[in-house]
Amino acid sequence: MSILKLLRPINLLLLILAQCVVKFALLEPLGITLGLNTFSFIALVVATVCIAAGGNVINDIHDIAIDTVNKPKKVIIGKKVSEKTANYLYIGLTFIGVCAGFYVANAIGKPTFAIVFIIIAALLNVYATQLKERLLLGNILISLLVASALLILILFDILPGINELELDVHLKATHAILLYAGFAFYINFIREIVKDIQDVNGDQNGGKNTLAVAIGRTRARNVAFVMGVIALLCILGFTYFYLYQSQKVAFYFVFLIGGPLLLFCIKAFSAEKEKDFKTLSILLKIIMLVGICSLIFYAEILNYEPITL
Repeated sequence: MSILKLLRPINLLLLILAQCVVKFALLEPLGITLGLNTFSFIALVVATVCIAAGGNVINDIHDIAIDTVNKPKKVIIGKKVSEKTANYLYIGLTFIGVCAGFYVANAIGKPTFAIVFIIIAALLNVYATQLKERLLLGNILISLLVASALLILILFDILPGINELELDVHLKATHAILLYAGFAFYINFIREIVKDIQDVNGDQNGGKNTLAVAIGRTRARNVAFVMGVIALLCILGFTYFYLYQSQKVAFYFVFLIGGPLLLFCIKAFSAEKEKDFKTLSILLKIIMLVGICSLIFYAEILNYEPITL
């Protein structure tokens, strides 16, 4: 059970869900030629999840001192799982992930693409050991890696199937994934800032130069608030210009994505205590989940004509 908690199973399940939604709710319904069959797609998910789980483990290994201050009751490594065991777990998960990645790359006839999984695993290690201590760089990197869980499907599923007859649909699918990957990056970036505010005491003691440490909790909170407002305005603008033809889809975007975003903004405006920022972090996770799930409507959205001013 302790090892399972170390892997952050909920985050991994969200990762699996996001990739499945892209594959089976966006790409398959479009009826275009794709590179991955069901088994190869499962291997891609295994590669992604194992490398991400390994990243969670190595992150916790290097955060023992900080976590002892921020969340002493939740520290696992050194108490319930030895550091040696955690290192073996990290190596094993990363090895399985990279091997699965090699299989996927060969399955689509692009063996050189296997380097993508090596790079992602290496970047997770760099984040855990070096970049998380750099102002905003760690936040940007981890948010890019979250977005890469969607972007990787362009490389391994869309690109191998591109042909002249279906090029227009392939490009539209690529555009959709890029749009949602951008959404995932932006929401996760806000969440990283919120988490840093929540962990500011331990980060100061550990020598990390996060935004909350550099400019203070209140200013960092205001940054998160403004970014939340921008996200809300973008969702409402997208709904107005592109989704006005469908009440069902517009309702989903306004109330199920915009609603939680509005709640985030309201709570972020006055957040003070650690539990307030924990609530904000959970809200952002829900927003990301509901936002990615809206891909089930994208085949319908592709048929809409935007409002012209």
